[in-house]
Amino acid sequence: MVKKLQKDKSHPTPGVQIGGSVKDSAQQIWQAGLGAFTRAQAEGTKAFEALVKEGTSIQRKTQSAAEEKISEATNKMSTMATDITSKASGQWDKLENIFEERVAKALNKLGVPSAKDVNALIARIDDLNKAVQKLSANAPLAKTAAVKTAGSAAKAPVTKAVAKPAPKKTPTKRTAPTAKPAKPAASEKATVQS
Repeated sequence: MVKKLQKDKSHPTPGVQIGGSVKDSAQQIWQAGLGAFTRAQAEGTKAFEALVKEGTSIQRKTQSAAEEKISEATNKMSTMATDITSKASGQWDKLENIFEERVAKALNKLGVPSAKDVNALIARIDDLNKAVQKLSANAPLAKTAAVKTAGSAAKAPVTKAVAKPAPKKTPTKRTAPTAKPAKPAASEKATVQS
């Protein structure tokens, strides 16, 4: 058989045939690798661009979520600040009231009238002013009546009024002080000696 294979030259020998097929296979593998590389390069760019787009959308979502969290935190902080401010102002109001009460008590002990007392006096003065104005409006009528009675009194006979003596007061008994007599001043000593 070997002789038959050697005689038939149209068919290559098995060693040559294996070498050719390995060469062809290597050639095909190389070409497949180049095709895969080219495809990977083309699709890699597309994949890269797709990843960039996906990353951009994720970044936007993350930023919007972060902004929401920041706005929530800001609102909470402003609410807390408002609460603290209102509580602090309430405490200041209490402190101010305590201070005012203590000052009012101290002034009252010293005899200084309070704002209520002054307001009451002002109201009383206003009432008295109104009463005086009413009386002064009625005063011209009183003057004419007084003039008429004075004129009629002039026509009437004059009677002398006898003054009654004032009752005598009984002196009250006073006790003399038990203190030592005061020493005369220098000018009194001079007059006493001369």
